[in-house]
Amino acid sequence: MPSHPTSIWRRSPNKLRQSEIWLECFYFTSLFLAALILFLVNLGNLPLLDSNEGTVAQVAKEIYQGSDALSNWIFPTLWGEPYLAQPPLVHDLIAIAYKLGGVSEFTTRLPGALLAASSVIFVYNIGREIFIARFPALCSALVYLTCLPVVRFGRLAMSDGPLLCFELLTIWAILRSRRDLKWSLVAGIGLGLIGLTQGIVSLQILAIVGGFLWWDTPRLLTSPYFLRGLILGVTPGLGWYICQWFHYYEFQSTESFISLFLGQSSSGLELNAIEGPISAGNLDANLSLQYFLTQSLQYIVPWFMVAGAGLKLASRNVHWGWGKLVVVWIGFYLTLIFLTFNWDYYWSILLIYPALALVAGIQLDLIRNLPSYADYPRLLTYSFALMAALSAFAGLHWGIRNYIDFYLPFVCGSLAITFAATAIVLAQQEKQFIPLLFWGLFVSIFLLMVSPHWIWELKSVEPVKPIAELIRQHTPENQVIYTSMVQERSSLDFYSDRQVVVQKTDDLKDRWQHDRNVYLLLDSQAVKDLQIPLEKTIKDSQFDSLNWILAIKKY
Repeated sequence: MPSHPTSIWRRSPNKLRQSEIWLECFYFTSLFLAALILFLVNLGNLPLLDSNEGTVAQVAKEIYQGSDALSNWIFPTLWGEPYLAQPPLVHDLIAIAYKLGGVSEFTTRLPGALLAASSVIFVYNIGREIFIARFPALCSALVYLTCLPVVRFGRLAMSDGPLLCFELLTIWAILRSRRDLKWSLVAGIGLGLIGLTQGIVSLQILAIVGGFLWWDTPRLLTSPYFLRGLILGVTPGLGWYICQWFHYYEFQSTESFISLFLGQSSSGLELNAIEGPISAGNLDANLSLQYFLTQSLQYIVPWFMVAGAGLKLASRNVHWGWGKLVVVWIGFYLTLIFLTFNWDYYWSILLIYPALALVAGIQLDLIRNLPSYADYPRLLTYSFALMAALSAFAGLHWGIRNYIDFYLPFVCGSLAITFAATAIVLAQQEKQFIPLLFWGLFVSIFLLMVSPHWIWELKSVEPVKPIAELIRQHTPENQVIYTSMVQERSSLDFYSDRQVVVQKTDDLKDRWQHDRNVYLLLDSQAVKDLQIPLEKTIKDSQFDSLNWILAIKKY
């Protein structure tokens, strides 16, 4: 009689394999749907931020509207001039979204948000490669998904979401290539995509994977097949940089080419939101302190204590592949941040979050598997109790003293309940604190994303859309507007479809006196300083509430 192999549970290996496949599909689908909810909800209901978002959107719009399709996609422009600040991959993806769904805030942020959501799956896959067990991999993915900076910055039309996705794709492919050298091609493609997003980051990731392979699997570094796969994968990215070198005359200098490779940072989100309003006198001391506290706390709450314990665990397990990977990964970025500590390199902090999520995931697995007689770490209990108290205090502050709407007290209340319940369950030595914490954080972040406060930087700057509408209604297309604003606002350029150039009062006065046709966007003080006649200003009752006046001189 034919025999069929069976397991000790009297199930055939094929059935076990099928159940494993279905279980993996269930986890993939669940994680991706949860990520889509956080990364896409309320995505297009807030205006674009100044600096990076506005600039990226304007470049993408010029690609989308360009007549010479191929040239515009490879050599993008900003107001007709070569755009040399960043490689064009993110802008090209947004231009594709414009072609499919029109120009809007939602389509501007959609490509980066989708890539950021996909990065959650890559964290899970990396966890499965290095931990083998499913639970620590799942915990790592959920920790990553409930990190507020990952969700916030991943939703914005900047390079953060794509960089996280391509970084994780590269590292996952490197891990897979240890068993199958064909994956070296995928790793090379990931490095090439990083190079087309922000060139310098590709070197950083290459240094991380090189250090890990040298420590863990040195044979790959001398494998011709592996090296050929990497080189073949990065060829498109290298080809684009070579094209830039020969296409632009400006690149005849080495400094210009290096500047493009380094790229502009994404820090405009934070610096412009802080410096501009303060210099304009629009931000009081309390709001400034509140703003800086919010900006700082989002990076460490609530996984700081868990990840810290995970780092200690990783340092004790460097004989395992996962220990080597996270030590090299985190050690490299901590060294980089220490050597170049500057807000211009805040994306270096963001790229360390997947590694921190991995060590937090393995630490949660360790706590879950502690024997019944072992006590859970008291520091965790105290930390969550403290965070519950702080969240409750913040909810009272925004609910009573500085009430704006019900969203912020509601979000803080959700966090306070989550942290307090977690602290209580931890004190009772119950393993249910892990799903309780994940679910509470997911709901809290969802509530924040539904609210109009997930881009809190907008609260410290003047709304841009009314000013843009004033310009659109009363100036001709393609007209350059000169303004007395303290700093340039790229979102104003995008919404008005006009280039708005910041100039000093003396330069504005010189233009008003000597140019035949000039359009000025001025504040009331600048109108007095320039002695603009009232008949030269636009009188429109629907814009009377604005602090800005449009002065026009035509002959």
